[in-house]
Amino acid sequence: MITYNEEGVRSPRIRKRAVTIWIRAVAREYGKTTGDIGFLFVGDEKILEVNREFLGHDYYTDVITFDYSEGNVINGDIIISTETVASNAVEQGTNYTEELLRVIIHGILHLCGLNDKGPGEREIMEEAENKALAMAKQYSI
Repeated sequence: MITYNEEGVRSPRIRKRAVTIWIRAVAREYGKTTGDIGFLFVGDEKILEVNREFLGHDYYTDVITFDYSEGNVINGDIIISTETVASNAVEQGTNYTEELLRVIIHGILHLCGLNDKGPGEREIMEEAENKALAMAKQYSI
């Protein structure tokens, strides 16, 4: 089951049912199925708190993924700062919804086994994000 919750922010205006179908389709592209995935939309201060407490990082970020996957079933918690997503959208010259979808699928791609910290991994992740975003159009997201 894929769930969408918020803490301290308004719920993003996305078509959750369509997003869920899209997420499942992207996971299938990597030979995965979806198990329990929880999205939590928060503000900058909350994501900074989580980043400090669980990862030892003292900076703001747009998404943090906690991976509990087993075998080919992806499970995890994905925490997204809607404030950082909004500022990134302005910085990148894109709209908020597109940037939010990019961050949502970024977390899913982490659960599918992609990374973005090592040499060359960022480019692979960006290519995977772009491919997934292109897929999103067929789900009327």
